[in-house]
Amino acid sequence: MNHTITVIRGDGIGPEIMAATLYVLDKMNLGLRYEEADAGLVALEKNGELLPQVTLDSIAKNKVALKSPLTTPVGEGFSSINVQLRRHFDLYANVRPAKSFPNTKSRFPSGVDLITVRENTEGAYSAEGQELSADGEVATSITKTTRKGSERIVRYAFELARKTGRKKVTVVHKANILKSTSGLFLKTAREVAMQYPDIECNEMIVDNTCMQLVMKPEQFDIIVTTNLFGDIISDLCAGLVGGLGLAPGANIGTDAAIFEAVHGSAPDIAGKGIANPCALLLGAGQMLDHLGMPHEALRLRNAIVATLEARDRLTPDLGGDGNTMSFAEAIASRL
Repeated sequence: MNHTITVIRGDGIGPEIMAATLYVLDKMNLGLRYEEADAGLVALEKNGELLPQVTLDSIAKNKVALKSPLTTPVGEGFSSINVQLRRHFDLYANVRPAKSFPNTKSRFPSGVDLITVRENTEGAYSAEGQELSADGEVATSITKTTRKGSERIVRYAFELARKTGRKKVTVVHKANILKSTSGLFLKTAREVAMQYPDIECNEMIVDNTCMQLVMKPEQFDIIVTTNLFGDIISDLCAGLVGGLGLAPGANIGTDAAIFEAVHGSAPDIAGKGIANPCALLLGAGQMLDHLGMPHEALRLRNAIVATLEARDRLTPDLGGDGNTMSFAEAIASRL
């Protein structure tokens, strides 16, 4: 079956890693069609907008987008493009796998294979009620957690466990201190967990979770948590397996999904051809799973692992002397 996806090449190293990713996808002969759309600094220069309506329309029509990193200008008047996309399409589930890969500069070259499922629309990042006192001495912000938001993210985590054959979901919270917001999340999670007797569920306070991840990451399978905690934990998990260069992310909603590399646009190395495309390629693997092509997704991941094992044409961050496209060519040769 043919699928049309919206492709956002992004800023900085974005166009380079997207070109490498599309090269590999094309070699897989998947029948994918690409509809190009702009966002970020490129869109601002072309259209005077960071996130043009035509881009939103493209994602709404195709329901799936593959996105390189975007740059939001620093300064007042510009809100995060990624946050805008999540809110516009109600992409409530942020899904970040962390898996050990061979021959990486990692604390855990083996044994880590977990997924962080982060609530993507509420909590500390909702930016409601932000206020700075007239004297500049006191800043306030409202943190809101809803039963609906908590229920659907926890249910997503348990359904993901069933779908992928994972056996345990860890609910991460701070209900011992944040008794209202985190308390509601935990209470709702317990109610949802009772509907999945086939999946083990345990609860863990967020600070202990961070310590346990560093000491014994193999104990985790799927972590589900709120927005701010999930953001921090997912980056910690990326650090366990070699950094953000190996960290893909999916943003899933009812009507749309956006797949991405979660690292930044790295303007300091843009144009040098040395950016590691793995994070976006792994994001493309998540996209293939979403499109109902799990065997092709596995084929892609296996090719990436085989290339890392062979140390074939790797980019400098992985200890090689290759470049972005030579790395992609090495991966494509193993499909």
